[in-house]
Amino acid sequence: MTEENTNSEDLSKLSFEDALAQLENIVRELESGRIKLDDAVNAYEKAMALKKLCSEKLAAATLKVEKIELNKDGSLGTAPLDNVEA
Repeated sequence: MTEENTNSEDLSKLSFEDALAQLENIVRELESGRIKLDDAVNAYEKAMALKKLCSEKLAAATLKVEKIELNKDGSLGTAPLDNVEA
């Protein structure tokens, strides 16, 4: 279990782009069908951890995104993305 905890800690240090690249590589490897069962299970578990990390990073980024809008006086301002009308 120590290795699993270390992997989890190492994953948390990855950037979104690096985590996504690793996830894509794992998917390609699993789709190839040339991986042993035990390795496939381990790869799947890592892929799920990477997916969770990517989702968390995207959610955090979404909270920071704001839209730019024109105020009534003609100046530019920002508003939370949640207030964007469809």
